[in-house]
Amino acid sequence: MTISKPIPTNIITGFLGAGKTTAILSLLARKPADEKWAILINEFGNVGVDGAMLDQQGAIVKEVPGGCMCCVAGLPMSVGINALLAQKPDRLLLEPTGLGHPKEIINKLTSDSYAKYIDLKATITLVDPRQFSDSLYTDNQNFQDQIALADVLVANKIDACSDYDLLMFEQYASECEPAKQMITQVEQGQLDLSLLEQPRIARQAAHSHHHHHDDAAAPLPGLELAPGETFIRKENHGQGYHSCGWFFATDLHFDFSQLFTLFTNLNAQRVKAVVNTERGCFAFNVVNRVVSVNELTLEGFESRIEVIDKDILPWDELEEILVSLTKKA
Repeated sequence: MTISKPIPTNIITGFLGAGKTTAILSLLARKPADEKWAILINEFGNVGVDGAMLDQQGAIVKEVPGGCMCCVAGLPMSVGINALLAQKPDRLLLEPTGLGHPKEIINKLTSDSYAKYIDLKATITLVDPRQFSDSLYTDNQNFQDQIALADVLVANKIDACSDYDLLMFEQYASECEPAKQMITQVEQGQLDLSLLEQPRIARQAAHSHHHHHDDAAAPLPGLELAPGETFIRKENHGQGYHSCGWFFATDLHFDFSQLFTLFTNLNAQRVKAVVNTERGCFAFNVVNRVVSVNELTLEGFESRIEVIDKDILPWDELEEILVSLTKKA
């Protein structure tokens, strides 16, 4: 691999629902027109929803599904990074899973094997300030270390926050040692491009990295429907969370209104989907039953739905409902 100079690289991290993918979409929409950007996406689930949303923005996208990408012996991460570097992008962004720990990713990117190829700049961590009032987040070691390892700490979704939420964020951020390079507040993931140029400094995580992923040495199965199959289902668990994802054939379209109602009433911590409907293709993003929807320009795409929660939900019942909302195009 021949690269004339190291490629500027950023890790954009944050816990479940913090708005990482939305922030990257915003950055891509405003990147210099003459630049080619590459993105390595890591999702906790196995059906690759985020990659579908980012792919339409013209970036080079690689996915590492199925858990924290640094846990599978580091191989999927290395393979994905190498494949993207071979495309000689002008910038590389890494989006770890919201349940991931950035420590080993930083170690990998700053290792001797990447010294000639990667110029690692600021790690940017997004948080939802409303999470600082919930021990589900503040007691989580990954949440704590995503903040500890951040060079730039961003309070996202401030339009939905109370003054108390922002005060809690500001207090937490001000007590960080060493101090952050920058602390900022944004709405809807609207990160300033200049944040990507902030420098990285060495920071210590408060906790050791100890994720374990079942069958870590085994390659992840591909998503391909067998003849006659209309959908497949993939489950995953780790770090105290469970996920279930579905991958539906391209000729199945969902009823938009009924799917919106289902997501609004589904008591899960996180739901994300890219689906074909009778109205077109849409991305659904659900955090605490608040549903946001964006129309996409994808065509000939398999619908993907991912649900994540602390508990094992009645997946079979949910599957029956989802199937009932589809019809042949």
